Amino acid sequence: MGSRNNVTEFILLGLTQSPEGQKALFVVFLLIYIVTIVGNLLIMVTIIYSPSLGSPMYFFLAYLSFIDTVYSTAIAPKMIVDLLYEKKTISFHACMTQVFIDHFFAGTEVILLVVMAYDRYVAICKPLHYLIIMNQQVCVYMLLAAWTGGFLHSLVQFLFIYQLPFCGPNVIDNFVCDMYPLLKLACTNTYLLGLSMIANGGAICTVTLFILLLSYGVIVHSLKTHGLEGKRKAFYTCASHMTVVLLFFVPCVFLYARPNSAFPIDKSMTVVLTFITPMLNPLIYTLRNAEMKNAMKKLWRNYVALVGRGLCPSCRM
Repeated sequence: MGSRNNVTEFILLGLTQSPEGQKALFVVFLLIYIVTIVGNLLIMVTIIYSPSLGSPMYFFLAYLSFIDTVYSTAIAPKMIVDLLYEKKTISFHACMTQVFIDHFFAGTEVILLVVMAYDRYVAICKPLHYLIIMNQQVCVYMLLAAWTGGFLHSLVQFLFIYQLPFCGPNVIDNFVCDMYPLLKLACTNTYLLGLSMIANGGAICTVTLFILLLSYGVIVHSLKTHGLEGKRKAFYTCASHMTVVLLFFVPCVFLYARPNSAFPIDKSMTVVLTFITPMLNPLIYTLRNAEMKNAMKKLWRNYVALVGRGLCPSCRM
């Protein structure tokens, strides 16, 4: 911690100062969080217990759901509880922990979405070699690369922000601790540090979004050689992935690929990134996915049958 650091906590202004507005937002965000957790856990359980969902795409999807669950939990419960209090505070160390977890899981998700795009590219453009290229060992290595990349990205951001001196202002005009609001409160010139954060966060988001758009363009172009049924199935899969990519990367680029400055829309973009995207991901991946819906129905039928026969002791508790 910086030697001139005498700030032990930060005050979060939240989304609104209106008591009535806060009560309404409490109900809305609590519902969003419950839907997020239930939806993502349902996807994880379905993939784990369904032998038919053994392909690499579902392996990565299960981890995407896990990441969304933890990422949302790092921010949502504190923000929801804060809506019940007039004064919202977060300790210095809790703030730093939130920054680290937030960027760790967001960074991992960036790489995982690239891996999932590559998986679709191989499945659609090289179907005969798919199981050879995307074998189990390769999938595990790709997943490890995603976690490692996310950790290193977050560690760099965290070390930059942790050593800054905070000696006076401690009010953050947001509902979450993040890089740019903290840079504004530091008692030192943070211009160069802000530029390095654009390079670390913003540039990664922008370049990755460009690569993903390009790769999905190549995939869609290659669909011309497929039959009608295969073309339709592949197109819907790519459309689902592309929607998730845009929901994640557009706010990410807006928030981090720019100089250190604050805009009124920042809070809305942060809400999309931390609440809306993790909630919509399970819906997007299951609504148009026949395999996923069939696996869920089968799992539910098996569960009901077990309960009916009394073979599930824990179910009767």
